[in-house]
Amino acid sequence: FPFNYSGIKNTLMTLFIRLLIALNSSEKGILRIRKRINSLERSTEKYNYCKAQLQEIKPDLVFCTTQRASQSIGALLAAQDLGIPTLTFVYSWDNVPKAMQLVETDYYCVWSDLMKKEMQQYYPFVKENQLIVTGTPQFEPHYDKTLLQTRAVFFAQYNLDTEKKYICFSGDDETTSPLDQYYLEDLAHAVRALNAKGYHLGIIYRKCPVDTTNRYDAVIESNKDIIAVIDPLWKAIGKQWNEVFPTKADLQLLHNVCTHSELVTNVCSSTVFDFVAHDKPCIYYNYEQPQLKKGIRDIGQNYKYVHFRSMPSPEAAIFCTAKNQLEGQIEAILKGNLSNVPEGKKWYSIVAGKTPTQASEKIWDAIDRIVN
Repeated sequence: FPFNYSGIKNTLMTLFIRLLIALNSSEKGILRIRKRINSLERSTEKYNYCKAQLQEIKPDLVFCTTQRASQSIGALLAAQDLGIPTLTFVYSWDNVPKAMQLVETDYYCVWSDLMKKEMQQYYPFVKENQLIVTGTPQFEPHYDKTLLQTRAVFFAQYNLDTEKKYICFSGDDETTSPLDQYYLEDLAHAVRALNAKGYHLGIIYRKCPVDTTNRYDAVIESNKDIIAVIDPLWKAIGKQWNEVFPTKADLQLLHNVCTHSELVTNVCSSTVFDFVAHDKPCIYYNYEQPQLKKGIRDIGQNYKYVHFRSMPSPEAAIFCTAKNQLEGQIEAILKGNLSNVPEGKKWYSIVAGKTPTQASEKIWDAIDRIVN
């Protein structure tokens, strides 16, 4: 994320961060910072609370389900100080090259051989025998046939028009795509143009689960005859973005949104993998909006991140590079003349591993091996 120089407080914080980088941008420097963090953490009330609790419970293992939760450091340190094995799971496909490794554990569950290689590259203090390739449970529900609803049942539940075919617009968070509402508007224009040609299309708008803004409202209201809003069934247990979690009901909902949509459009998210698991294409928006101005983050930089280098070819997603391409790309998909699914499946296998249905089982096996 870019440095912030707006205001005295942000400027001082940025200068302090730059100083830390200058003094510690080496293996020795990183080790020094890690030791300092751990020393400070051991002096907190939370560390002592966690240590006392662990001494009372005496668990065989402490499992942290995300490696980027700084609030977990105290509990994990307490466990390690008591000789209790610790394990964490790398939360998302982009977390390793984005330097989102905040906790240190004895073992790490990673998605794939690619992620294992990235961990060794970016965090050389993590040894190979600490890395366990398990896959991710994130995509397992797509293979659970008990979650499938018939088209009639799903359409009736969400008041969808049985005469229409639907395109899913999967929303992004405000940081990744601050002008995301205008891509939804572009999709609505493309759908209207195609309907004028005789197609019967609608849009399922599924917002980003952690997006609490009202930025899409005007577009949805202006196009309510073609946009059906189906919100993800996530539950907030706090006020932060990482305190919102999917319910079991959302596993079924997403499964059926993928099944009963013709394709998905999105800005750069892993939704591409949700849909290729159902043999459905994905269009990535890769053009800027005219509303872009200084101070608003452009979306083009998203596709330059390291984790996009894992694409086996540019055909692993369908990139829409101009507004006037969108209508034609959608029509080509509907006619069966354009698809990213074959290459998208290769990419999916690289990122999520070769056994996407076995991740939970492999995580349990890893836990069993560690404690036994």
